[in-house]
Amino acid sequence: MPQTVAVLGTGKIGEALLSGMIRAGWRAADLLATTRRADRAEELRNRYGVETVTNADAAKRADILILAVKPQDMGKLLDELTPHVTADRLIISAAAGITTAFIEERLTAGTPVVRVMPNTPVLVDEGMSVISAGSHALAVHLAHAEEIFGGVGKTLRVPESQQDAATALSGSGPAYFYFLVEAMTDAGILLGLPRAQAHELIVQAAIGAAVMLRDSGEHPVKLREAVTSPAGTTISAIRELENHGVRAALIAAIEAARDRSRALATGNG
Repeated sequence: MPQTVAVLGTGKIGEALLSGMIRAGWRAADLLATTRRADRAEELRNRYGVETVTNADAAKRADILILAVKPQDMGKLLDELTPHVTADRLIISAAAGITTAFIEERLTAGTPVVRVMPNTPVLVDEGMSVISAGSHALAVHLAHAEEIFGGVGKTLRVPESQQDAATALSGSGPAYFYFLVEAMTDAGILLGLPRAQAHELIVQAAIGAAVMLRDSGEHPVKLREAVTSPAGTTISAIRELENHGVRAALIAAIEAARDRSRALATGNG
């Protein structure tokens, strides 16, 4: 018997999951969605053919509930769901920093909870979703989460104790690359290139480098060394990056993101 999946919170990530599941073969009839606005509900119905319902109705009807709301909205959402969620339901949380324990203690004892940290490239089916089991989640529950999030990219299982680190690296990771591309584009303009050309050069360099990292299996140091000839242009640039502490700044930035994820988990929003 097909399982019914409800996506609660249909912002960018929630909608990406809906569209990804449909492309992966899920029937629209087996999907439910919730949203705050009537016009957004109509948009989702017209675009995907899914039924839009209230949070309470989703909790009553769905076998799997995906909580794709903002972290600060999770407590209120759980208050709505608690009277209707039984322990045979699977809860998947995609809210940054929210622990499985936070959710478990508000639901019926024994309810399986899986925590997932996706990143925004799920919007183009190139996401990375990091998956952790709560205290009552079994292998079958993790497999359900992998099936859903695997439709919009790759998945990786980690212990929940590593979720804050994964959030800092992967969840926030795309922003670091965008920041780097922005800086390199400014450099290209400074060197006399039109913005559009500088952007095109950098984006293609980024895509090519990422594919080589993914497909070659080589360590990034080896790939970098292949570009770095003696007394050449690249080593001159690398020296300046090291002189300005770019490596140390990146490490400090990722540690700061990890610390912020921990703060969200403790309710210090």
